Amino acid sequence: MSGDAAFDGVDGLLAAARARLERLSAAEAAAAVRAGALLADIRPAWQRARDGEISGALVVERNHLEWRLHPDSATRLPQARAGQRWIVVCAEGYTSSLAAAALRSIGVDATDLVGGVRAWQAAGLPLVPGPSQVERVVGVPGNEPGPDTALMPPDRSA
Repeated sequence: MSGDAAFDGVDGLLAAARARLERLSAAEAAAAVRAGALLADIRPAWQRARDGEISGALVVERNHLEWRLHPDSATRLPQARAGQRWIVVCAEGYTSSLAAAALRSIGVDATDLVGGVRAWQAAGLPLVPGPSQVERVVGVPGNEPGPDTALMPPDRSA
């Protein structure tokens, strides 16, 4: 282990990230969305194709998340507004905890969904077929899933 390490492993890193979050159950996340929070689905295309997607979620690749959701970023998405609350979603709620903590560290109001998309589905909440286009909202006309939709770069002209 490097002398510069702040944690003794991934478990310590995850625990520290989660200590900074008020994580939401699927029912709490659904209620938060009804109250104005937005979902950010950071799963890769193959997981979204396999498991489905949450209608209304914004698909944002994990490696672009901070740049796309920070309201002062030159490469922010239109949904990235000051004061916007974000609920980060992954498959099982691990990567989303780390991502939400990273967003919080740059001043973005973020948390994550305990158990991820699998918990959403287990709670009986609906999923739609995927994968949708990256950096677009799931279920919006013009963003229908296709076999290679998520493998193509987003169309910035739309």
